[in-house]
Amino acid sequence: MAKNNVADLLSVGSLFTTQAERDEAQRETVRDIPLEEISDFPNHPFKVRMDESMMEMVDSVKQYGVLVPALVRPKRSGGYEMIAGHRRRKASELAEKQTLSCIVRDMTDDEATIVMVDSNLQREQILPSEKAFAYKMKLDAMKRQGQRTDLTSDPVGWKWSGKESASIVGKDGGDSQTQVRRYIRLTHLIPEILDLVDNSVLKEKDILQIALRPALELSYLTEKEQQDLFEIMESEDCTPSHAQAIKMRQFSQEGRLDANVLLSIMQEEKPNQVEQFKMPKDRISKFFSPGTPAKKMEDTIVKALELYRKRQRDMER
Repeated sequence: MAKNNVADLLSVGSLFTTQAERDEAQRETVRDIPLEEISDFPNHPFKVRMDESMMEMVDSVKQYGVLVPALVRPKRSGGYEMIAGHRRRKASELAEKQTLSCIVRDMTDDEATIVMVDSNLQREQILPSEKAFAYKMKLDAMKRQGQRTDLTSDPVGWKWSGKESASIVGKDGGDSQTQVRRYIRLTHLIPEILDLVDNSVLKEKDILQIALRPALELSYLTEKEQQDLFEIMESEDCTPSHAQAIKMRQFSQEGRLDANVLLSIMQEEKPNQVEQFKMPKDRISKFFSPGTPAKKMEDTIVKALELYRKRQRDMER
């Protein structure tokens, strides 16, 4: 019986290989792999932008080659899947290189997802959309590994709350658990509006921008409502303020948000659109006691002007 148990523990491969050979098979290797054999990571959330940084990387690759190997894993169907190094591969293509130096590592889908997210979060500039989908992918991978959002089945026996789980996800990106949840909420935006959120970081000219706070409110609108809003934003050449976005969400929850209501809200005057009249403080401070608050100065000036106008009218009668 004992012999059968031992036999059951031995794989067929182990009967015909030495321990040294089995250890070698498990060891990570660095190989120069043809670029055409490396495919993108599925649904890779990080964009490979043709910006100034990419051009600098291309020049570096032409002169020195790729100094830090990329990370790939072998595919069952053949070839390799990129995990960390999408920009290095693109730079190599632009530099007309044929191969890319890569570390080859066997990983499960979820292990690869977590490593892919964590390695890319070290970039200098990360767009809101990139963090949104990256954090969601990592959190989903952690759930499948047994580290659910309630995390009651953690392998070391700890029980983490959903908040702690989100905090772990955002650790490498420098974001709190609250901010992680906010970013993940952005995945509910249609791509056209999410691009405008990204432009709050990119600051590209002639393209509208939406800040994170109003974008979070807009993420609760239906896809049809968001599409209508995007068309209105393009025609009106403006984006909603935080207050306007809150109003849109409220109307949507009440089932009263349509294109006409969206247009009406967008045409409301925003506080920052009201023309401001400013006067140098040194021109009026001599008429007030030292330390008089600016608001009191403003109120006094308005009252004085009202009296002046009343006197002018009385003189005209």
